[in-house]
Amino acid sequence: MHLFKHALISVDTPISYSSISFSPCENIMIRGLFAIMMLMFHVHGIPQEKDQNLIKTTCRNTPNYQLCISTLRADPTSINEDVAGLGLIMVAAVKAKAKEAMEAIKKLKVSGPELRNALNDCSGRYKAILVGDVPEAEKALQGNPKFAENGMADSSIEAIACEQNFKKVKSPLTGLNNAMRDLSDVARAIIRNLL
Repeated sequence: MHLFKHALISVDTPISYSSISFSPCENIMIRGLFAIMMLMFHVHGIPQEKDQNLIKTTCRNTPNYQLCISTLRADPTSINEDVAGLGLIMVAAVKAKAKEAMEAIKKLKVSGPELRNALNDCSGRYKAILVGDVPEAEKALQGNPKFAENGMADSSIEAIACEQNFKKVKSPLTGLNNAMRDLSDVARAIIRNLL
């Protein structure tokens, strides 16, 4: 209350810091709070910097640094992860992109029956990513990362094969297929750091 008495004298009165005084007890409390704040900054600030360096170092070893950085930083848990955890985040991004592709394929089947054969093949390929490659990679990142690398290599191949189905017409899935290939290649490169 002592502090507030001085601060609430008048709104128009300029604050003179020399006129504010603290009791010895308040001084100790303020110094203690300041010390705790500095300690928290030190404890939490440095690991985040270290973990940001891990993300940057890991992404430098991938074929698409910017995609790697933006994907990992989009997940707030990435700053607390090791390389295996960063791999799992990328595998989750592959999974999300595969789900997005499946939704796009479902819509295209309705609006473009002339693309049905190519879309059916792509649907099977993206289903293989969701049912086979992603679960294999997720499980392998908790054990033998070689199988995780294989799963992400296969995801990339599936996306390329889907795109090649559209020989006679322009592919309506080019953006998704390229994104899947790129995410898979980045995930595979991160996983290689574990081998």
